[in-house]
Amino acid sequence: MALPLMPKATAVWLIDNTKLTFDQIARFCGLHPLEVKGIADGEVAVGIVGLDPVANSQVAAEEIARCEADAAADLKLLAPTVPVQRQKTKGAKYTPLSKRQDRPDAIAWLLKYHPEVPDAQVQKLLGTTKATIDSVRNRTHWNHANIKPRDPVSLGICSQAELDRTLILAAKRRENREKREARAARKANAEAGAGAMPAAEIPAAEIPAADLPESAAAAAPQSEPTIADVFGTGPADDGDSDSDRRD
Repeated sequence: MALPLMPKATAVWLIDNTKLTFDQIARFCGLHPLEVKGIADGEVAVGIVGLDPVANSQVAAEEIARCEADAAADLKLLAPTVPVQRQKTKGAKYTPLSKRQDRPDAIAWLLKYHPEVPDAQVQKLLGTTKATIDSVRNRTHWNHANIKPRDPVSLGICSQAELDRTLILAAKRRENREKREARAARKANAEAGAGAMPAAEIPAAEIPAADLPESAAAAAPQSEPTIADVFGTGPADDGDSDSDRRD
């Protein structure tokens, strides 16, 4: 339940200026009825100046009159007229001075054991810059000789939950990227296969004999041999008939 600003000061004003019961004031201000009774008796909240909730647009005068007429009714706060300030968005992660010297070790650990994590996520997790990440990766950091890969959780730079979220997100991104690359490769292979007709599907009759291998040339169909091809040509005709030879 929403409470008015400065509940005790509001209770002091309501006790002094209205006929509301202690229970009504206690429920409206989020106090115990005995505490409200102590305020009325001068034993609690001594020296606190009353705060007028009507002047501060927290409750309407008509609402107070309604609750004074009905002891069982409860006061209702008015909707705030001043726009509520938006919560400040979380900016770059702050790293204490005592931990900043350990950031290169944490960067080296991530680059060595989790290279799938993009630089942007490393920056966000460790509160560092891309220039520092590149210098550690390329071994151009000014303190490169003393950099040792160490877990950022053990260094106190980030929590285990933050590290786990970063690793899970990086693993999902890598899996999605591999799936996209596999689909692209299958599509390219399918398009390449559709553009060229396999040699086995080309009829042998359309392939020149000179291009056929010996086994294919031997298996190629040939015309049927004639009698002349099998027996050769007969003896030369000397012009004599068979009857002349018998004679």
